[in-house]
Amino acid sequence: MKLAAFVSDYRLNVDTLDRLNPEKLCIILVQNGVYHATTKEKGSPSSLLQKTADFYVLIDDLQTRGLGNADVADNVKVISYSDIVDLIFNEYDKTAWL
Repeated sequence: MKLAAFVSDYRLNVDTLDRLNPEKLCIILVQNGVYHATTKEKGSPSSLLQKTADFYVLIDDLQTRGLGNADVADNVKVISYSDIVDLIFNEYDKTAWL
């Protein structure tokens, strides 16, 4: 299974993702989940970004919070709504909202 997981909360417990076992995982950071891509916890990136996955962050939600491309971690790709549609219809079999 190829899974695209939307993360909308900064307080996400990564244990939820550990229970999933897809052959391919992408994490799309939206709403307050975008802080995973930008905020450093005690000098370290979010533990979520240490997962084995492809990471994406929605540009609209970044800009709404006064953030931009320069604020995003190197392993996270900034995308638009149309990019999300392409991902979930062309690359992944299932989607989940966490």
